[in-house]
Amino acid sequence: MKNAVNDGVWSGSWVAERLGVELVGDDGLPALLGLALRRNPKRAHLLVSHVLGKHVPQSPAVVYGHGLRLGRRVAALLGEAERATAVVLGYAETATGLGHAVADGLGTAPYLHSTRRPVATVARAGGFEESHSHATSHLLLPEDPALLSGDGPLVLVDDEFSTGNTILNTIRDLHARHPRRRYVVVALVDMRSPGDTERLTRFAAGIGARVDVIATASGTVRLPEGVLKKGQELVARYEPGGGPGTAGPALAGASVTAHRPDGTAPGSARGAAGEVRRVDLRWPPGLPDGGRHGFTPAHRARLEAALPAMADRIAGALPAGAGRVLVLGFEELMYAPLRLAHELERVTDAEVRFSTTTRSPVLAVDDPGYAIRTRLVFPAHDDPADGPGERYAYNVAGGGFDTVVAVVDSVADTAALHAPGGLLDRLAAHIPHVLLAVVPSHVPEPPQIPERPPMLPEPLRGPAFSSYAPEEVGWLLQDLSDVTLEAPTEEREEAIQSGGAHYAESLPVEYQPSEQYQELFHAALDASAARIARAVGVVTETVITERSPRPVLVSLARAGTPVGVLMRRWARFRHGLELPHYAVSIVRGRGIDANALRWLAAHHDPRDVVFVDGWTGKGAITRELAQAVAKFEAEEGISGFDPEIAVLADPGSCVRTYGTREDFLIPSACLNSTVSGLISRTVLRADLVGPDDFHGAKFYRELAGSDVSVAFLDAVSARFPEVAETVGTAVKELLTQDRSPTWEGWRAVERISEEYGIHDVNLVKPGVGETTRVLLRRVPWKILARAGAGADLDHVRLLAGQRGVPVEEVGELPYTCVGLIHPKYTRGATGADGKAVTL
Repeated sequence: MKNAVNDGVWSGSWVAERLGVELVGDDGLPALLGLALRRNPKRAHLLVSHVLGKHVPQSPAVVYGHGLRLGRRVAALLGEAERATAVVLGYAETATGLGHAVADGLGTAPYLHSTRRPVATVARAGGFEESHSHATSHLLLPEDPALLSGDGPLVLVDDEFSTGNTILNTIRDLHARHPRRRYVVVALVDMRSPGDTERLTRFAAGIGARVDVIATASGTVRLPEGVLKKGQELVARYEPGGGPGTAGPALAGASVTAHRPDGTAPGSARGAAGEVRRVDLRWPPGLPDGGRHGFTPAHRARLEAALPAMADRIAGALPAGAGRVLVLGFEELMYAPLRLAHELERVTDAEVRFSTTTRSPVLAVDDPGYAIRTRLVFPAHDDPADGPGERYAYNVAGGGFDTVVAVVDSVADTAALHAPGGLLDRLAAHIPHVLLAVVPSHVPEPPQIPERPPMLPEPLRGPAFSSYAPEEVGWLLQDLSDVTLEAPTEEREEAIQSGGAHYAESLPVEYQPSEQYQELFHAALDASAARIARAVGVVTETVITERSPRPVLVSLARAGTPVGVLMRRWARFRHGLELPHYAVSIVRGRGIDANALRWLAAHHDPRDVVFVDGWTGKGAITRELAQAVAKFEAEEGISGFDPEIAVLADPGSCVRTYGTREDFLIPSACLNSTVSGLISRTVLRADLVGPDDFHGAKFYRELAGSDVSVAFLDAVSARFPEVAETVGTAVKELLTQDRSPTWEGWRAVERISEEYGIHDVNLVKPGVGETTRVLLRRVPWKILARAGAGADLDHVRLLAGQRGVPVEEVGELPYTCVGLIHPKYTRGATGADGKAVTL
């Protein structure tokens, strides 16, 4: 057995004949792919690449050449300008080397690959799941957080593009943190169905980005009915020890070292153990071993300069007359061994092949029509984070090699590697000469964290701060109640728009509702309490199901705080849970309160934290939070916070976790502090908030006579029993839907900004809640109302009338209404339509 294609027999024919699987598409597909079966409950078949350098030993020139050519195609697609700003991201474990080669083909692009090896000194910059993989969780751990925060094209590289789920998960995670205009997906083979192709097209349109796909070949895999069960039965039948019929001739050499005490294949004899010797590569000091934490063009240049000497050292260590040499990489460590093998191929007369060990379990069947002929099994030897387990090297035993060069990183150079039954022992049982080359593992230095006070203050609680009960919420804020911060609306607007002040440096004068307006609030509450209760139940159940069974609710003060309290009440009502709930400050343009995050990390697992807000408008705070969390993790070295917000209502389609996407009146949006525990907006001003302080806010005790905060909570909570059944049904349906954000609201805001001559999306406030805020706190210019909007806008019409603001009915509007802030406000100024503002 010397290759996956033997005597003109396609290495997928064995599986195709037994399962009825068909590979259809480009003529070159059979030369690129074979088929095998694997022990995986999600997908029975495995597409085995002949040119990836993972399962099938291949010429390193062939492996590297495929990646280089794909990279050059990407460069031609992007053009010089976009090529200069591109970043390449590869997938662990199979495509780490391919991604590197694509980056080399681009020439100027830095490279990062996902990893399943957590590193304590590096903050996580993202992560995602691979739905069909044997091991799913991917981490993104760049040494330089800026690597993923730019707006240039992101090139995503995988060995195969099967359903597109992994790509969608990646883009969804990264786009929420750092939106960009263009993505390029690169794979050796594109095997998506027409439905999967259309899904990616819709997804790209939904996020407003261009997504191109480049592949060496394309096609599809046709799977008959019941193929998963049939495949599992075949695996059970042909695995050694699987029962009657498993010892037939098709299994000769099928599973090596896993199922016999002496480590030999069934029907084969173990010869004398081969010799194991070390080779000192003299790897350049400080040069990363790969792209786990980033690999720049400067790193590439250093590697290119050092490769000839390192390859010479390996060549000098080969036994005299070596005829067939395998350079064997280690799981994610593919690029360094590949480049060494490629250089060795140039400097020696031996036939050099390259492949890599893997954590993926695949059935081995010694048949020319099957892609995995033999399997070496050995224990993991790098102390993996997910615990001990088996690892594999395929098509190595019986491959005719007289020498193998095992290349591992220093983290994997452990006692387990050298122990009886370990990788080196398994290799030596089948190959006469074994060389070990160790590449130093690159572990970034931990960030320098400035000294901070040993103790941050405990959260403020009612009744000393807010009218909420102390157990309902803890405020990670400082009390500025004794400071005069209020300024007239006109002065604040002029200062904000002129750049003279930030909106968080002062407070608007608290709106005192008229008797008519208070009647509107109570009428709206009576009408919508059940609808709000249902949305509270849906979002809370979604959080408990998908995010954490015991989440730590962290509401964004103050609009998110009533929702956080209601979610806490639902969890107690439905599950008997007493969830912790805190309120923190986030300020547009300034980010989230980093001291509040430090406090949370010191008292809770950041992975359990779920950020909560009332509703989405155009998604500005959603983006702000993603950027702020990424910055915090990079600067503080504290990871685990998930920036995805859970909201009661998501009319802007900006998040995945929501109670509803309807744009309806949430009565808490009608009022300011008197429905939010008598707490003001949050304040961030340098003379009041020091570097080690929480952001500030005021407690308006003097407004206690008008406070309806608890009445609002009680009215909604009272409706929990009547909506409980419909919530359960709604959640089941919701969890099966594609809830990917489409950012429809953001695009509508951009269009409105241009159509009305505003040219600033920050002055366009979409949705009932945001429009109400405009009328209560800012200098409104006009209100756009969707034609036919009913009672949900009664309070908006009343406020607009009181302030002399026109309400314009619009036919095509994704929101019930949109508030426009006066675009050129100074006292006495005129707006874009030439009319003077009315105050």
